[in-house]
Amino acid sequence: MAQSTEKYAGKVTPVGNSKGIRIDAAFFRAHPEFDGEVSATVLADGEVLLSAARRGRAARSARTEDPVVLGFLRFLDSQMTLRPDQIVAADRAQLARIGKLVRGVNAD
Repeated sequence: MAQSTEKYAGKVTPVGNSKGIRIDAAFFRAHPEFDGEVSATVLADGEVLLSAARRGRAARSARTEDPVVLGFLRFLDSQMTLRPDQIVAADRAQLARIGKLVRGVNAD
C-alpha cells in the first residue's frame, strides 16, 4: 500500500454564479476516476480531501470506509516504508493502556 504524495496546482475561479476549482490537467490524466461527481471533506482550515464518487460494487463497499482514516493509514504506511528503523514493538504496558481506552467501545 506504499503510496507517495502527489501534488497538483489549482486555482479558484468563477463558474457562473458559483465558484469552481481548476486543477492541472495532469491530475485528471493520472486519476481518470475523477470524471464525474466528487465530494469534498474539510479536514482542517486550508485542508480538504477530494473524493471521486464510486459506482457499482465500489460504491457499496465505500459506505463503510472513512476517507480520513484511509488517508491516515496511507500516510502511516508511507512513513513506515521511509523510516523502518523507527518502528518499535508495543510493550505489554502500552497494550494494557490501549485496552483500557477502547474498553466498551462499540465497533459498529
